[in-house]
Amino acid sequence: MVDQSALTGESLPVNRNKGEIVYSSSIIKQGQMMAIVVKTGQNTYIGRAASLMNVAVDQGHFQKVVNKIGNFLILITVTLVVIIFIYQAVKFRGTSEGNILVILQHVLVLTVAAIPVGLPTVLSVTMAVGAKQLAAKKVIIRRLAAVEELSAVSVLCSDKTGTLTLNELSTDESWLTPSYNETDIFLYAYICSEPGTDDAIELAVRGSAEEKLDILKNRENDHDIPGFKVTSFTPFNPAKKLTEATVINLETQEKFKIVKGAPQVITKLAGGNREADQAVINLASRGLRALGVARTNSINPSDSDDSQQLKWELVGFLSLLDPPRPDSKDILKKCEELGLNVKMVTGDQLIIAKEVAHRLGMSRVILESNHLVDSAKSEDEVTEHCVKADGFAQVIPEHKYRVVELLQKKGYVVGMTGDGVNDAPALKRADVGIAVSGCTDAARSASDIVLLAPGLATIIDGIMTSRAIFQRMRSYALYRITSTVHFLLFFFCIILAKDWTLPAVLLILIAMLNDAATLVISVDNAQVSGSPDKWRIGQLITLSIILGIILTMFSFAHFFIFSYVIKVTQGQLYTVMYLHISSAPHFVIFSTRLTGYFWEVLPSPLFVISIFGTQIFAMFMSIFGVLTEAIGWVKSIIILAISLGIFVLLDFVKVFVLRYWSLELVTKICPSKSRRAKVAARRERALTLEKFAESAKKLRKVLLMVRVIRAFRHDDDDKRQE
Repeated sequence: MVDQSALTGESLPVNRNKGEIVYSSSIIKQGQMMAIVVKTGQNTYIGRAASLMNVAVDQGHFQKVVNKIGNFLILITVTLVVIIFIYQAVKFRGTSEGNILVILQHVLVLTVAAIPVGLPTVLSVTMAVGAKQLAAKKVIIRRLAAVEELSAVSVLCSDKTGTLTLNELSTDESWLTPSYNETDIFLYAYICSEPGTDDAIELAVRGSAEEKLDILKNRENDHDIPGFKVTSFTPFNPAKKLTEATVINLETQEKFKIVKGAPQVITKLAGGNREADQAVINLASRGLRALGVARTNSINPSDSDDSQQLKWELVGFLSLLDPPRPDSKDILKKCEELGLNVKMVTGDQLIIAKEVAHRLGMSRVILESNHLVDSAKSEDEVTEHCVKADGFAQVIPEHKYRVVELLQKKGYVVGMTGDGVNDAPALKRADVGIAVSGCTDAARSASDIVLLAPGLATIIDGIMTSRAIFQRMRSYALYRITSTVHFLLFFFCIILAKDWTLPAVLLILIAMLNDAATLVISVDNAQVSGSPDKWRIGQLITLSIILGIILTMFSFAHFFIFSYVIKVTQGQLYTVMYLHISSAPHFVIFSTRLTGYFWEVLPSPLFVISIFGTQIFAMFMSIFGVLTEAIGWVKSIIILAISLGIFVLLDFVKVFVLRYWSLELVTKICPSKSRRAKVAARRERALTLEKFAESAKKLRKVLLMVRVIRAFRHDDDDKRQE
């Protein structure tokens, strides 16, 4: 008997006979053998799994997003700054202002102030704080970017054994002959079990019996059985496939034998029984492993001690299964509510996988692994089967790896759980590899996240926390792009139109203070999404440009009103524009932190204090004229109040844009082949659902008519009988 669960994921040890293969790194549980080595190194089962670990994995999801945002901001910054440099060099050529070094110094300051050098830092700090929060929930992060990627997981490929189930055999329903009850079968099975063994079946039988039978509770010695004495015991014999015990009932002094073992052997020993044979078939069809129990009548001293010569009575069958965790069914419902599609991936047999899926409330669309490597089907057909299936059975490491790969090609962000060597390649390939509690070193080293508590409950906590972290990161990214667009657009236009700009020290001060303050966004209150999060870069940049343009319009309004209406001095204009450009975009972060209205989830006190603290500091600098000319209390307070009003207005604009943003709208504005294909696919799905709903409506009408006709017929029959 061989335990190869660490390699294949099978929950039960398997029998290996002459001519069958025993995998390298398996554990021999019972028996002896003489074997011939047929494969070594990379050609072995475990070697092939190790080779998959060396396959190159694409650049991380988070890194791609940061690169896209950073490249966009750097591109527009460099483009506008180069235009400003050329414009000033040409316009002021031959004058003191046209000195190339002076112009270069000025545009470099503008570039440094505009480029979001704090973007990677703030996002990394947010993830680091999130990793600490996750650690408190027994979710250990091994790769920092996995904090963000966990929030985007849309498909979770879960290993069955140990994650969805308890990873320990337990007795299920029993089949009994008429002469015996459940107490009898558990008592006899317990008597015929080997104490002190670590065999999974023996532990399951003894554990269930001790739980169900009162006489086995509160004993001084676990080896004693009150009222019975075992005079001889024969451990499990792989050749005979049974365990045997000779017992004396101390109350009646009756002596008898008990056997426990393979159902077909026990049934044959008891003289055969068609009902019993059918019961075994029924249990096997549901993936339940049957264990037969039989006993003899009273044995007289003159009777033969040969078991074959004695008369046996079949007591019944115990069924064994690795049961689902008590919380797994509820957690799977929670996953569905969170928009997370869970697929069960197991090395166990198909019938076992279907039985567990049924008990978990999952659909029984469980496919055998050969569907993943069917040469008769195209890659698209195999991928479609993979997407629609609720799980896969009898898989090996290559199959698990392929499941993850096919789902990723379809555009899903895939999470994979596992605990064994067989799971390591798929854990490495997945966007988020999750090593569950009690995992092997190989699984842990291949994973991005390690769970310290068993089951899926910890994963749900992790996903909820990671989605809150994602919202904080998204809010900062939206704020940073908006403020950069506003900063560049305003100074680009004002330099070209009026040859005016702020002193370099004020530009650098704005950049430093505002980025430092936003570091506390990592502890802000966040709105958790009910579906997997996704970086919608197009939406993010479009909304940022809209908000940036509106902010630019208000900045021009400030500039012209204070220049030509209020007619402040040039020094005071520097102060006015410094306070406005520092506060107006900065307050917008109160809006960007949510997709809805800003009052739906209030910010954390620390976040509010940090944001207002920097702007109050800027206000006092403006009031007392630090670095620039003073503008007094009234003007400073009015500018801050206007900035708060701008933030409220932009919040309504943001909600309007997000509410009416759709793929169809993007396709109309920026048509592309891929977007058109997605829109067409959505329309096709909607049409299919509409047709299905219409067909269901017609079917309900037909069924209603049938019930009405039957009711009339019953009335006619009643009248005739009268």
